[in-house]
Amino acid sequence: MKQHILLAEDDFDYASILKQYLEFSGFTVTWAKDGKEALKNFSDTKPDICVLDVMMPHMDGFTLAENIIDNYPETPFIFLTAKSLKEDKIKGLRLGADDYVVKPFEVEELILRIQNILKRSQKPVVGIPQEALVFSIGTYIFDRDNYTLTHEEITHRITEKDAQLIQFLYANKNKLVKREDILKEIWGNDDFFSGRSMDVFISRLRKYFSKDPNISIPSIRGLGFQFNSKDE
Repeated sequence: MKQHILLAEDDFDYASILKQYLEFSGFTVTWAKDGKEALKNFSDTKPDICVLDVMMPHMDGFTLAENIIDNYPETPFIFLTAKSLKEDKIKGLRLGADDYVVKPFEVEELILRIQNILKRSQKPVVGIPQEALVFSIGTYIFDRDNYTLTHEEITHRITEKDAQLIQFLYANKNKLVKREDILKEIWGNDDFFSGRSMDVFISRLRKYFSKDPNISIPSIRGLGFQFNSKDE
């Protein structure tokens, strides 16, 4: 069965060529010409991955991604942008983007990135049996299947990458985990973008777990991180 891509891009010529390349590479592609149309198409088709232009009429790519994440946090997405502004990249990272591609780019490179992201999103994270979808982490309840992390009356709605990172770190709790091992396991590579993305996600996990004094995620300078939990 072909994997389905939602392409949100308002440049007609650019999107037409990109759609053809993606379909030639074996994907089914739904093309939306603005953010609102893309959101409706997403609800109708439930794609495997989204490729979102940042600058679009009616609804920009960031707002579109936020709407998708609120309801389908497991869906991976890539931002396309004609700008290389640091602020845009940081915003994309904070939203949980799986990748960020600056125009112009080689279509073959984008296709490889899409294929790698889809492989990672389907790959079980090692260390915890896949049937253990709901379990306690200190005073928190982690629901892997429904993408939630709950502490008493507070429930955080988390993304697919949040969930993968929590699961991987907890499977290696109280041990040093090297940066490159996390990056290769969760992000699939250890390039600059992935490293910055991981740092954003680690910071967010620290905030999520801040209600339990027995949980900490310290950085081990130059080496990696250690998920400390006294829940046994």
